[in-house]
Amino acid sequence: MLAKSLVIFIVIGVVSGFAYGVYLMDVKNTSQLVFVDGPSISLVTEKFDFKKGEAIKIRVVNSGTTPLTFSDTSYGLRITGLSGILMYTPVGAPVISNLEPGDEIVLFWDQIRNDGNVALEGLYKISAKGTDEKGNSVEKSTTVTIWK
Repeated sequence: MLAKSLVIFIVIGVVSGFAYGVYLMDVKNTSQLVFVDGPSISLVTEKFDFKKGEAIKIRVVNSGTTPLTFSDTSYGLRITGLSGILMYTPVGAPVISNLEPGDEIVLFWDQIRNDGNVALEGLYKISAKGTDEKGNSVEKSTTVTIWK
């Protein structure tokens, strides 16, 4: 027979694991593209988990009903570690760029950081930031994982 305390610990572990799994499902939201009324931007990647060295295709989509303006041709794209340290921003020409409702732009990240080093395994936050026609900031982010 198993000790009563061992059974209690096993039950608590199973229930805790289930609760944590449900929590993680909510945190890692898989609905990247949601169209809304008003200003909105969406970031879409073909998957969430990438192998080290694999190119990451990022679609920046105007998922709202108003045009969005960006300060350059990088469309406000930034890739950071979860700690907020900037890893990569694409080089963009200093030309005002616009995305009309429903339009999208495709950018790629080859997992090379701005300093020329290869990105390590881990969780990365991809974000894009623009402004709507009233000058309000519109920002969206998503996370991806890089594995060995």
